[in-house]
Amino acid sequence: MTARYPAPDLNALPDDIKAKVLEVQEKAGFIPNVFLGFARRPAEWRAFFAYHDALMDPESAGRSSNLTKGDREMIVTTTSAANQCLYCVVAHGAILRIYEKKPFVADQVAVNHRKADISPRQRAMLDFAMKVCLRSAEIDDADFDALHPHGFDDEDIWDIAAITAFFGLSNRMASFAGMQPNPEFYLMGRVPRQK
Repeated sequence: MTARYPAPDLNALPDDIKAKVLEVQEKAGFIPNVFLGFARRPAEWRAFFAYHDALMDPESAGRSSNLTKGDREMIVTTTSAANQCLYCVVAHGAILRIYEKKPFVADQVAVNHRKADISPRQRAMLDFAMKVCLRSAEIDDADFDALHPHGFDDEDIWDIAAITAFFGLSNRMASFAGMQPNPEFYLMGRVPRQK
């Protein structure tokens, strides 16, 4: 399957977007398809990545959080699998493997987080994320009460829900647009990176 919307030419992008894309390319060694795929609409790209960065790197926004980078990617991978988003499962699964230093964790949480080799804290986090993903109207105080003993405060719970909801949007956009994962993502965190 090919993308339904062709990616714009990198050199035709507004300067701020082009600079960010090149920064990502320098760090990753390639340009993740989402960066060019969403750049066809610059105002939406800016809004999307501003919210993405605020959620996935709260320290850059001057906010602390009890969720690790691995926790955040685990939420994305697990809920993206529930939403059947190939792009996000593969891309964020790769990042999850790297952050957690576990080559099998992304496959495990994408298939069934309850059987995955993760901590009870992470399992509780993912139980909540999956409820937000699939049955958010059923969230009640008992769901908060189940997370507090694992060290999550109400702001952390907001983060879990916001990451789940934001990537619900991302999953749907990537899927309808036919966005494919870059081949590089499949081996990241499984085999040593080529220097």
